[in-house]
Parts: sequence; structure tokens; C-alpha cells
Amino acid sequence: MSVSIRLSRGGAKKRPYYRIVVANSRSSRDGRFIERIGSYNPLLAKDDANRVVLDVERAKHWISVGAQPTDRVARFLDVLGVKERTAGNNPNKGKPGEKAVERAEERAAKIAAAEEAAAAAAAAPAPVEEVAAEEAPAAEEASAVEEAPAAEEAAPEASAEG
Repeated sequence: MSVSIRLSRGGAKKRPYYRIVVANSRSSRDGRFIERIGSYNPLLAKDDANRVVLDVERAKHWISVGAQPTDRVARFLDVLGVKERTAGNNPNKGKPGEKAVERAEERAAKIAAAEEAAAAAAAAPAPVEEVAAEEAPAAEEASAVEEAPAAEEAAPEASAEG
């Protein structure tokens, strides 16, 4: 039988309260336990003395007979000086997942393509002759448009006189 020191949840919905218990590792989280050795109230301030209450002597006894604390309980035991806890090292924790890496690569490729297109458009000089040729007919059309309304205004006056 493997024994663990773990948290057993109590309290109301969204108001958690935990008992620190010694239990068979195969029993359910809130189920039967061997002994209650403390309590943990996460709603209290971190510097509150009643946040973690633990019977240190019983914890030492259970660890000496082979009980394995869970990670959270091991943190409590380390703070109280009962059992030294080695800090975990997960170098991949901050790295993005595969899908996030793929999305970032696609985004970078789109940005690079847009920059290349903008650079190509800026590098290609606009032909000066064509620009001047486009402006000349536009000027002729504008003068023709100005003359046309003047002719139309004169025509209704002539028809009104007749």
C-alpha cells in the first residue's frame, strides 16, 4: 500500500478549503483517509498564520515511514522545514506549442512577402513620359467639359426666346 500526504478539498463552491491528510494513494481525493495532519485555506492572505496549519511531528513521522507528499504539500513542508524540496526545472515551459510556432511562421512569411512587394514597387521608377501623357489628355478633357456646359446654357436661352 502506497501512502501519500495530499490535500482533500472541502468548503463551498468557489470557496475552497483543504485538509492536509495522509491517505492511501488509490483512494479518491475527498474520500477515506488515514489521518488528518493539517489544513490549508487559500482564501487567507499569504502572510496569515492560519493559511497553512500543519502538525509537523506527524508529518515527519509519515515521511519517515515512506509517505510521499504531493507537490503542493511538499511546498508547505519545505517552508516549514520538514522536508527539503528540490525546485523543478522545466526549460520548455515558456516555449510556444507547435501550432503557435506554425502560425508565427505563416505570419512572418506574409509580412516578408508584403515588404518585398512594397520594396519592389518603390524600386520600380514610374515612367515620366507616361505620367506626362496621362496628364495632357486629362487637361484637354477638363477644358472640353468646361466648354460643354457653357454651350448647353446658351442653347436653352435661345429656345426660350423663340
